[in-house]
Amino acid sequence: MPVPNLLAVFAHPDDESLVAGGTLARHAAAGARTAVVTATWAADTPRATELADALHILGAGRPRMLGYADSRVPHSAPGSPRLCDAPLDEAVGALVAQIRDFRPDVVVTHDAYGGLTGHEDHVHTHRVTLLAVHAAGLERLYPEAGEPWQPSALYLSTHPHSAVRAWGGHLAPTGKALRTVPDDRVTATVDVAPWLDQKIAAVLAHRTEVERGAAPGLIAALPGPERERLLGTEWYIRHDLVPTAATGAELQP
Repeated sequence: MPVPNLLAVFAHPDDESLVAGGTLARHAAAGARTAVVTATWAADTPRATELADALHILGAGRPRMLGYADSRVPHSAPGSPRLCDAPLDEAVGALVAQIRDFRPDVVVTHDAYGGLTGHEDHVHTHRVTLLAVHAAGLERLYPEAGEPWQPSALYLSTHPHSAVRAWGGHLAPTGKALRTVPDDRVTATVDVAPWLDQKIAAVLAHRTEVERGAAPGLIAALPGPERERLLGTEWYIRHDLVPTAATGAELQP
């Protein structure tokens, strides 16, 4: 059975590498088309250049950027509204155009919590993606965005409660509450250890975030075994979008 083509939609440059880098690399290695849409930051910023480097490492093509501003970094997209302030219909339409252009079998994005930290841009990207994957297949919605295309399944990147044992000690000093789901809510557990070197290289390609001590900086400071413990597994919650999604729309386990 052919490996499904995969479009990942995340809020910021580096999100794709941190939570889905292994899945992207795995699908690309198996011959699938893969790509990433990033909701924030402008295409002429250093973060966009770093994103391009990371996607090259993961085999995910060129950056596809919606160009909204990061809610906490106004200079990320001068002259553009913050993602959370942009008209919802506009943001959904922009993502529908990307889905119809790439024509993926599956779409991957943040879960409803927005991942472990619950960043507001992550949460809003989840909402926009949820609307867009349904709208993309309906010919009377956003007709200017291209021919309709319906992905078969949506996978929400998440962390189970059991992952707190790995991540809790590293994020506890930040004072951030961890947003995880019951383990039985996870429907796809992906072992990405064989692609861990690619995933870590992609994370470290986000040099701005390494230098300022954000999550890529945390990863850069860890020894190899600890990196594998934190990043060697990726978890997802699957939502079927069409009745036939049971075949041909599975992430590689």
